Amino acid sequence: MATPKIPTVDLTPFFKEGYEDEKRKIIDSITKACCEYGFFQIVNHGVPLDLTSQALKVSKKFFESPNDAKLKCSPLPNAPVPAGYNKKPNPSYEFNEFLIMLPPGSDFNIFPENPPEFREVMEELFSQFLKIGMVVERILSECLGLPPCVLKEFNDDRSWDFLIAIFYLPATEKERIGANPHKDVSCFTIVLQDEVAGLEVEKDGEWILIAPQPGALVVNIGDALQVLMNDKFKSPRHRVVRPNGRSRNSFAFFHNLSGDKWIQPLPQYTKEIVEPPKYRPFLYKEYLQKRRESKSKNVTRLEDEITISHYAVPEE
Repeated sequence: MATPKIPTVDLTPFFKEGYEDEKRKIIDSITKACCEYGFFQIVNHGVPLDLTSQALKVSKKFFESPNDAKLKCSPLPNAPVPAGYNKKPNPSYEFNEFLIMLPPGSDFNIFPENPPEFREVMEELFSQFLKIGMVVERILSECLGLPPCVLKEFNDDRSWDFLIAIFYLPATEKERIGANPHKDVSCFTIVLQDEVAGLEVEKDGEWILIAPQPGALVVNIGDALQVLMNDKFKSPRHRVVRPNGRSRNSFAFFHNLSGDKWIQPLPQYTKEIVEPPKYRPFLYKEYLQKRRESKSKNVTRLEDEITISHYAVPEE
């Protein structure tokens, strides 16, 4: 049996006037991918390839620098998310280091002195991901049968988006997991991988590799979008498996909602089609906090993890 392959779509038509037939085909392909996997890859997305290449290089340099230098970038107290350098406790149930960046200009952002270009590259990468995020948001609105502006009208506050640079250590004989199986809290996430494979999505009890492709970005659906769409698209469970003998670098951009937003299924998927909502209203930042608390306890069993099912309306 052939190994399932996550679809890759070319976004070129979305940067041009016209081409409506081509756009429709792409929307149909993304809709199918979201329904089957919750993941797809995009090429010709507008993010400069020399920027993504440089970002991976400076990230690798930073994570390979001495611990003392990295610890100087530890998060400030009271940050809405722990912006700066973080490392999983040792011994840990996951083996990775990461640096979180809030939108450029945030007082909570902390950047290393070396490499000296790190801040400039990260800020430009954030800006480029923000731009392609708006394109993906419009496409996903159309995939869901809505006008392109619906998701933007629901939430036009981009101050809660954040970017993570991630470094995975090589696998050992006893442990290969880099990131435990989980679902993202975002509306959707955009991932930049280096050439080292490791990202996998679960489907029907099997783990499917999302193989790196030159110039491609990975997109996956998150919990927030699943709630807004009343389960039309579902947030996929995924993980990272560490490679043998090699480290792995990646970036993840979380296209979020405002933390002060009350989230519930949109009326287009409930009242207007006479369908009951599958989730009760909840404050987005409350959910983010519960998820952080759950992760801080090193929860590894799926049944113990805080998920959007916490807000599910019981079936009658």
